[in-house]
Amino acid sequence: MDLVYIIAAFLAGYLALRAKLPPLVGFLLAGFTLNSFGYTSTPVINTLADLGVTLLLFCIGLKLDIRTLLQKEVWAGATIHNLLTTLLFTLALFGLKQLGLGIFSELELAQLALLGFALSFSSTVFAIKALQEKGELNATYGTIAIGILVMQDIFAVIFITASTGKLPEITALALFALPLLRPSLFKIMDKAGHGEMLVLYGIFLALVAGAGLFTFVGMKADLGALIMGMMLAAHPKSSELSKSLFNLKELLLVFFFLNIGLAEPATWTGFWLALLLLALLPLKGMLYYIVFHCFHFRVRTSLLGTLTLFNYSEFGLIVAGLAYSQGWLPGDFLVAIAIAVSLSFLLSAPLNSFSHRIYMESTRWLKEFEPEKLNSNDRLIDLGNKQILILGMGRIGTGAYEEMIRRFGPQVVGIENREESVEEHTKEGRHVILGDATDPDFWARVVSRHQTRLILLAMPHSQANTFALEQIRQLGYKGKIAAIARYEDEEATLRELGVDAAFNIYREAGNGFARHVCESVTTDIKSF
Repeated sequence: MDLVYIIAAFLAGYLALRAKLPPLVGFLLAGFTLNSFGYTSTPVINTLADLGVTLLLFCIGLKLDIRTLLQKEVWAGATIHNLLTTLLFTLALFGLKQLGLGIFSELELAQLALLGFALSFSSTVFAIKALQEKGELNATYGTIAIGILVMQDIFAVIFITASTGKLPEITALALFALPLLRPSLFKIMDKAGHGEMLVLYGIFLALVAGAGLFTFVGMKADLGALIMGMMLAAHPKSSELSKSLFNLKELLLVFFFLNIGLAEPATWTGFWLALLLLALLPLKGMLYYIVFHCFHFRVRTSLLGTLTLFNYSEFGLIVAGLAYSQGWLPGDFLVAIAIAVSLSFLLSAPLNSFSHRIYMESTRWLKEFEPEKLNSNDRLIDLGNKQILILGMGRIGTGAYEEMIRRFGPQVVGIENREESVEEHTKEGRHVILGDATDPDFWARVVSRHQTRLILLAMPHSQANTFALEQIRQLGYKGKIAAIARYEDEEATLRELGVDAAFNIYREAGNGFARHVCESVTTDIKSF
């Protein structure tokens, strides 16, 4: 592979990062720039991009609870939005046809509907990246958004299967037996260790047992990787496996975003069509917000979920490409959708970067539901008379909880945004409440919050801790605050924001280990 692709991706990604934008914006721009100089995608880039998407969906499956898809907010919300968006886009495009605007005047109603359907999807890859960068993958709005995206993926698979007339092989029926293999897969994962064999096992499951098996029986490869990940979601090491694959997945996704810009040469006709399609994007966002609102989510959940899904999807390219190959759509629309998808990413990236600020401004004019009418995930949180609050009940938060209980007794309460984690802590006798500590409305929903004397920020992502700290300070909290950090720059940022104690988990781990040894082991070593 020509090194110019890697050089361009690095430089553009670095400049985007320095401009406080997600690096994927730089990767997209790098692809467009290379395309303008005559560079095109290569088989190697295509393969790496496909591998990145497959690993991404596998990692999504590792964190996806099947119960999420069964929630009416997810399956009904995704279905309603897909139908309404397709209908509204079809009507809007029909209006352009009636005006005799360009190539739209040559399309039949069925073709307009097909185009509207292709534009109804949102990008799974982009949404997951945006949520990960904000550390809000497990937030309420993030969980609902991911569930909707999975449902959209299922809709796309159904459409592709029906439109091509290619039914899965009869052997596809054997896929229903996959759950029977789950105990065996769990046992292998138990014995795979924590190093390279665990990573290799994950890659095998994603690419061979998942994508390869589904392809063999005539099903979509990415769906296989997603389902294989979901089968392992309940395993205790699923989170560790996801973290182990994280850097590899992120590297491969660079080629996915680069590939979008390289895919099709931009033409003026395609560009102007793309701008018209981009002008319809606010309608799609409006429908997302309405659907969230109809399920009585708070303004924050509805708005941030909308911004996460405020883009066009790579599945739109797949649907358009299939329609083009079947002769259902002109080639100019394939180029237009490719450009529109890329432009929607460029538009959505900064909106997601500043999503919390956008929310704070929007609270002035967006009406909130009465507390008793809110969705069960968004209702008031009662801390009782607890004086110590731990935000984030992962491994570090759990350890802090146990130590604080030992020192101060039952004055401690934990806050965790993952429902399954809350249930597990509750079964083990800990007082843990479901809540999103990065939520600007979190403290407004907390009962008796003024009794809190000490807050520990123990969330794994520095951005989440920083944002929670900013919210706490804005509310005039006068108690003590301590926070964890992974790197020196994160520690410095936390101290600048006013934490009373910042704990560098990497540097302090050695000190803690030495103290534990000295307290636990008696030796005759003398000082010199």
